[in-house]
Amino acid sequence: MPELPRLNSVIRLLEEGKVPLAAFSPPSADSAVALSVSAYDAVVFEMEHNPYDVKDLRDALQYMLSRRQILDRGSLAPAVTPMVRIPANGAEMNQWLAKQVLDVGVFGVVFPHVSTVDEAYNAVASCRYARPASAPFYEPQGHRGDQPVHAARYWGITPQEYYAKADVWPLNPQGEILVIIQCEHVKTIDALPRMLKEVPGIGVVLIGEGDLSQSLGCPRQYDHPAVVEAMTAIRRICAEHGVACGHPHADAKNAQQIAEDGYRFVMAAPTRSFAGLEACRKAIGRT
Repeated sequence: MPELPRLNSVIRLLEEGKVPLAAFSPPSADSAVALSVSAYDAVVFEMEHNPYDVKDLRDALQYMLSRRQILDRGSLAPAVTPMVRIPANGAEMNQWLAKQVLDVGVFGVVFPHVSTVDEAYNAVASCRYARPASAPFYEPQGHRGDQPVHAARYWGITPQEYYAKADVWPLNPQGEILVIIQCEHVKTIDALPRMLKEVPGIGVVLIGEGDLSQSLGCPRQYDHPAVVEAMTAIRRICAEHGVACGHPHADAKNAQQIAEDGYRFVMAAPTRSFAGLEACRKAIGRT
C-alpha cells in the first residue's frame, strides 16, 4: 500500500522550513467557502470568543472541501487546513472540547492561556489516543477517547489509517495533528522554557499579544516597550527549543517586521475586497 501523503498543510510547510499563513474565522459555511479557495494555508475556526457549536463546526468543515480541489490536488484533505481554537483556558485542564473537535475531523487545536507545564502536558495528552507504555512516543500519555469514524471519513482514510496518522507532530513525525498553545500572560514566559523542554508534542507557541499586553498593564499597545520585550523573550525561548513561534495579528503595517523578527507561523486577518464599491464611489464623486 503506498504511503499516504502529508495531509496537514501547516505541518508540511513547517517541515520544509517555510512559514504557514493562517487566519481566525467564525465557524460558518460562508466563511468556510471563502477561505477554502484563499491563499491561506490554514484557518483556525474561532470558538473561544464565538459560541462553541460543534454542528456549526461540522458544517464549516464540509464546506472547506471542494471536489475540484480534490481532483486537481489528488488529495482528499482540504487545501486550506482547518483547525479550531477551543474556549477552555489551559488552567481548566479541559479535555472533552479537544476530543469533540478532533472527532469531527480538524487537524489542529489551539489551546488558549496555557501557563504551566501541567497545562501544556494536558493539552498534548488531550489530542492523543492511549497506547501501551512500551509503545514509541508514549509520553505525554494519551487521554483522547476512541471514536475515529467521522474524522477518518473526513480525512478520506480508513479508521486504521487514521489511528496511524492521528497523533501529534513533531513528537510523532507521521502525526497530522498540530497542538498550538497560546502564551498570553507575563507569568507564562518564566514557565515556557520548562514547558518546551518537558512536554514533547507542542507544535507551535502562538503569542496572544492582546491578553499579554493586558497582563503588562498596557492593553493593546503593541508597540509598548514592555510588550515588545515580552514578545522578543517568547520568540527567543521558542528558538532555543526548536519550536515554531507564532504571531497572531499580521497586517500590511507590520508584516515586514514580523518576517524580519523570524516568526515561523503567522496569522493575518481575512480581508474582504470592495474594489467594485470603491470604483462606484469614485465614479459618482463619493471618494
